[in-house]
Amino acid sequence: MEDRLIIGGKNIQNRLFIGTGKFSSNLIMKEALEASGADVVTVSLRRVDTESKTDNILDYIPKKCIIMTNTSGARNADEAVRIARLARASGAGNWIKLEVIQDNKYLLPDNMETLKATEILVKEGFIVLSYMSPDLSAARRMADAGASAVMPLGSPIGSNRGIKTEELVRIMVDEVKAPIIVDAGLGRPSDAARCMELGCAAVLINTAIAVAQDPANMAAAFDLAVKGGRLAYLSGLPSEGKYGSASSPLTGFLRNNP
Repeated sequence: MEDRLIIGGKNIQNRLFIGTGKFSSNLIMKEALEASGADVVTVSLRRVDTESKTDNILDYIPKKCIIMTNTSGARNADEAVRIARLARASGAGNWIKLEVIQDNKYLLPDNMETLKATEILVKEGFIVLSYMSPDLSAARRMADAGASAVMPLGSPIGSNRGIKTEELVRIMVDEVKAPIIVDAGLGRPSDAARCMELGCAAVLINTAIAVAQDPANMAAAFDLAVKGGRLAYLSGLPSEGKYGSASSPLTGFLRNNP
């Protein structure tokens, strides 16, 4: 059976989504995006200017990519909805990474306000991917509200600490009907591979690629890790054992001398 990820009616070929913040230049960002082969790219509304006659970030994003506007900066549902509407009105499309954050220290998302915004935006025809703190009940409510994907954090944004929420993410993969896409905190390609091995639909990476010494090569590394992790998941990972188990028989090769 063909392994397909369908979001908003689009067939997503590459399960590595990439954010565009923190790159030292738009040109370096472009090189990283091309090296990754990403199909979905997130952009903050404040960086989108379709009328710009000078340097415009959209000019550096491969034409094949789906632009997903990030509602970063929104502190409540009303602000997130306003940003989404502005993004669509500016020509950035109707794909939204819904992000609502009031916590200024750890930058943890507000699930209640995110749910409110999800309900409103879905009714208005947006393709909503809801960023949230891992919680099964909240994730189910967002999926029931029509979120096209639920995006639990792996660890705090920009921390590069990896998937510290693994058990919660595993439960969400098993129990939530919407695709689960881990976003935030993944610092190494092995973190992305682990998420995919759990059965996640995709991962979204920004900081780990943008601040690498060689962003393009790091993007390529994440691409390979995502593909490898997904293939491992589809192949059926072996269960963990408590004791050793020889890969070859330990008897029958040597005769016992009398």
